[in-house]
Amino acid sequence: MPETPANGLKKPALLAAGAGALGVVFGDIGTSPLYTFKTVLDITGGHTPQTIMGVISLLIWTLVIVTSVKYAGFAMRIDNDGEGGILALMALLGVKRHKRPLIVAAGSFGAALIYGDGAITPAISVLSALEGLNIATPSLQHDVLPLTVLILLALFALQPMGTARIGRAFGPIMAVWFLTMAVLGLWGIVKHPGILWALNPYYALRYLMHGGSGAFLVLGGVFLCVTGAEALYADMGHFGAGPVKLAWSALVFPSLVLNYAGQGAIVLAGASTQGNIFYRLCPASLTLPLIVLSTAATIIASQSIITGAFSMTRQAIQLGWMTRFKVSQTSEQGYGQIYVGAVNWLLMLVTIGLALGFRKSDNLAAAYGIAVSATMLMTTMLLFIAMREIWKWRTVVCVAVAGVFFIVDASFFASNMMKLPDGGYVPLLLAAVVYGVMYVWHRGILAVAARVSEDPLPVDVFLDDLAHAGVARVPGTAVFLTRAKATTPQVMQWYVKHSKSLHKRVLAVKLEIASVPWVAARDRLSLAEIAPNFWSVTAAYGFMERPDMPALMAQIATHGCPIHPDELTYFAGIEKIVPREDGNGLPRWIRVPFTMLLRNSTRVTDYLRIPANQVVDIGRQISI
Repeated sequence: MPETPANGLKKPALLAAGAGALGVVFGDIGTSPLYTFKTVLDITGGHTPQTIMGVISLLIWTLVIVTSVKYAGFAMRIDNDGEGGILALMALLGVKRHKRPLIVAAGSFGAALIYGDGAITPAISVLSALEGLNIATPSLQHDVLPLTVLILLALFALQPMGTARIGRAFGPIMAVWFLTMAVLGLWGIVKHPGILWALNPYYALRYLMHGGSGAFLVLGGVFLCVTGAEALYADMGHFGAGPVKLAWSALVFPSLVLNYAGQGAIVLAGASTQGNIFYRLCPASLTLPLIVLSTAATIIASQSIITGAFSMTRQAIQLGWMTRFKVSQTSEQGYGQIYVGAVNWLLMLVTIGLALGFRKSDNLAAAYGIAVSATMLMTTMLLFIAMREIWKWRTVVCVAVAGVFFIVDASFFASNMMKLPDGGYVPLLLAAVVYGVMYVWHRGILAVAARVSEDPLPVDVFLDDLAHAGVARVPGTAVFLTRAKATTPQVMQWYVKHSKSLHKRVLAVKLEIASVPWVAARDRLSLAEIAPNFWSVTAAYGFMERPDMPALMAQIATHGCPIHPDELTYFAGIEKIVPREDGNGLPRWIRVPFTMLLRNSTRVTDYLRIPANQVVDIGRQISI
């Protein structure tokens, strides 16, 4: 099991991990200054000093409350064996008590929402970066959209190669990006130092109190400054909480504050608000190099979103909430270096479709934020439960702390909901589709498991029946995958029924996915010879791990079971789903799509990396 980097790191290692986190964790939130302030000003409709001061103060204090306090200060202290994110939190709380449908629903739908806004992030980021060409070289403004599509195509096309090499450059490029944003912000502040008064939360509160309904709508735009905050929690397992917090506090947060303040300062000083305000911080002669750097930063932000989608998909597969996709390891040096082809190409189609449909970052901003704000709201609900059950805080304290976060998150969510007519339905629709797939698959898998577990046949009874029936025992070792423990696998019963034979040595293997991300090698295996030459094997894996059957067999061979991994024959069932005759099965609207998902999912033997020349497939009909 990998060690959590935050534990016991010495200072040089902590700094190195913090630098690495820059390129993976902060890409989304780090590129938000490209479009957030401009979007908010478009919503306000006015550029008075009171409005500018209020908006900048709102941006700064949103970063403080949501990112620094809620995520860095509270959420990152609740980890599941070093892993974070809403799925890891759901799994952690799910083992505290049985049958917690509300927690499961909140966690799974929160994960689906991340896919929804994740499709928008690459499109809005790359578009906003290239829109700097409208200022630097107006003659190229018609090329912004085609260039965006080309960059997105190239980004997704390169994913099968893996991100190990390019990932090494992520940290230094993002460090340059944040330092550049800080310098540009300082340059803007020099032109109107009075903007620093916006650090006082009084200006944010005054704007909200006196801005009427317009101030409420502005919250939807202000929220864009923290759309990547969830990544701090979700990606903490890659680097540890310490390095992520260090990078945020020492570089990312100060750079964002300075840049937003600088943008507000130049507007107060009389700069034009036409086009992208971010690029007006830069001297004209340096605009093109800044566009190149901005585009690189947005590509990195997009890469982080894609990699995060791969990781979350693997977690969902392991937890039984997603159909089995083919997961390819692209690097031996990092477990997080994976590629999921189906997710990559579907995400590409949706992202490019959004870019072509909305055409401008301003239009995409109108659809952006609803899904992320809903995810943050659900995370707050789970944090409240964690405060009570894990930290054992008094209820009144939990209500006081989580209540503040809930009010903030609910306000942002309600404001973002006003975007529904302008495209806000898009991420919600995407999330609904993803959640529908997750729900159907989960219900179907549970129904299949329940069906095959009916009328269990004890192993000793089965073996006695073999002897009485004169079933031939042939040389070799057979491995049967089973969902039941210490009973006869149905696949084996069907095989014996049709072949009238069975190998002399049998292993019944049950795989269990734990509610922790990693299972130590010493805790992986439970092995027992429950009858002569009949071994019951239970192997536990974390939801961040991918089972490897040949590796498991090699481990079994070292635990006293006389097998030769290269001479095994694996038997796997190929299920054909049919409706139950008694009418007590799954509803048709669940059974039919589940059947389609099962038919098109990766074969379990491929997912478990079983050599194809050692597999015998057995077709079986299951009524659910």
